[in-house]
Amino acid sequence: MNKITNLRKEKGITQEELALKVGITRAYLSNLENGKYKPSLDVALKIAEILESTVEKIFK
Repeated sequence: MNKITNLRKEKGITQEELALKVGITRAYLSNLENGKYKPSLDVALKIAEILESTVEKIFK
């Protein structure tokens, strides 16, 4: 599992919930979690804010 997945699960947030909050599809979030895609800066910032972390910690 990657850092997005770990933080999301620690917060008790489902993929669907996080995707809705960020404004992306669950499938796209799944691909981010699996390392198939790299997020745009805007998406990365939203994910970091929702998961109460930083872009550097999540995507480094």
